[in-house]
Amino acid sequence: MGKGIIAASLGKLLQARGFKVTNQKLDPYINIDPGTLNPYEHGECYVTVDGHEADLDLGHYERFLNVETHRANNITTGRIYQNVINKERRGDYLGKTVQIIPHITDEIKRNIKLLGAKGEFDFVITEIGGTVGDIESLPYIESVRQLKWEMGKNCLIVHLTYVPYLAAAKELKTKPTQHSVKALQEQGVQADILVLRTEHNISMDIRKKVALFCNVETSAVMQSIDVPTIYRVPLNMQQEKLDEVVLTKMGFDLEKTPAADMTKWIAFVEKLENATEEVRIGIVGKYVQLPDAYKSITESLLHASAYNNKKLKLELILSDKLDQENVEKKLGGLDGIIVAPGFGQRGMEGKFVALKFTREHNIPTLGICMGMQTMSIEFARNVLGYADANSTEIDPNTTHNVVDIMDEQKNILNLGGSMRLGAFKCKLKKGTKAYEIYGKENISERHRHRFEFNNAYKEEFEKAGMICSGMNIESNLVEIIELRSHKWYIGVQFHPEYSSTVVNPHPLFINFIQAAIKK
Repeated sequence: MGKGIIAASLGKLLQARGFKVTNQKLDPYINIDPGTLNPYEHGECYVTVDGHEADLDLGHYERFLNVETHRANNITTGRIYQNVINKERRGDYLGKTVQIIPHITDEIKRNIKLLGAKGEFDFVITEIGGTVGDIESLPYIESVRQLKWEMGKNCLIVHLTYVPYLAAAKELKTKPTQHSVKALQEQGVQADILVLRTEHNISMDIRKKVALFCNVETSAVMQSIDVPTIYRVPLNMQQEKLDEVVLTKMGFDLEKTPAADMTKWIAFVEKLENATEEVRIGIVGKYVQLPDAYKSITESLLHASAYNNKKLKLELILSDKLDQENVEKKLGGLDGIIVAPGFGQRGMEGKFVALKFTREHNIPTLGICMGMQTMSIEFARNVLGYADANSTEIDPNTTHNVVDIMDEQKNILNLGGSMRLGAFKCKLKKGTKAYEIYGKENISERHRHRFEFNNAYKEEFEKAGMICSGMNIESNLVEIIELRSHKWYIGVQFHPEYSSTVVNPHPLFINFIQAAIKK
């Protein structure tokens, strides 16, 4: 449906008027965080600077608003219940019977208000996952009902519904919207604004009909029509006057509120939509059947391609199916390759085949996280001659553990949260490509991994031309490797894709695309 994009678009429009805005996602599933979820089921796991594993919608919020999100920006039912149970165990409820109302709903309300209580923001936009009528969402909807009652004008409800088009009858049907609104009303919540997702323009007659049946003013019934790029959505919602209606309903004087300045945004969207020359980039990974599994990477590539005035032609290549026989056919015509992150053994051999090919054929290559680790293993096998070189994650008995687990991690058995998570500092070596790309010595990037490059091999690697160009000084861990003799062959242990935004595209991706363009 695109609740995340509409929430981020509203945030962008309010921000462009000079307000301080943050977005928050409430997820109804019982997992404590999305870190243990299969990417095929939920898309990528996004990581905040403070080391919280979050829903991929937080990536949209950051890319749109250019504001960092934190742990408080993503709440799951699992965390809500965990907090309430911990309080009950501590005796905080003084022997009372702990119930959904008021205890669970109070905890939800506390978490919704947490970001606003800091005084840093004028607006907190909270997106509730799932659909009206889901059994999981009931406590959230009830919390919203209470908040609306308690906060009055300071609380506003936007409801996103789908208006299907029946091709046979050539007609848009509003009945699903009416039912959805009615189901919400049955739970005591009246929407202030309706955003109708549609593939066809919704006429004024239909809007009036929806307004009448749903107790909403006609001006507060808006459409969100299909667009070729999500970055067009804020501009469409501005045309629909979403920000104006929100501000008016919340008691702001539009005469005294500056108009939204979307100049930079419009310039980016025009570059994105008007580029005609293609740059062909391949992502080699094990989750490519669900493109959302690499959402931040594909968006970072889009940003970088647009700023280089190129149209991104993305090829998703399943690493399980790559071998010596087909590698030239699959990778030969590409301008650049990204070897994607991922956990576990599946698809590893295909990544080695891809890396050997791009290393020997001088094709610009970026390895991210596990991608960097496979780069170092491939180099150890095929350049240093250690045939059994591996990561101890894949082969615990390898005699050449080029990638190994950190000492302090070795005794942690619980998978959830036993990783290097969040932003860590990295010092770049002067005179290297990494230093040239960032243009500064000290950087900070986000991590999500358990295994590291084994420093015992550092000297040997550097003698053979693979430079360790970025280091975490505090823990003496290798963060960036690069091949001196290659046009552009860089591996990073961190996830640069998490911090690329529309207004600030990431320098690594910008430079990677530049290298891919240069023939």
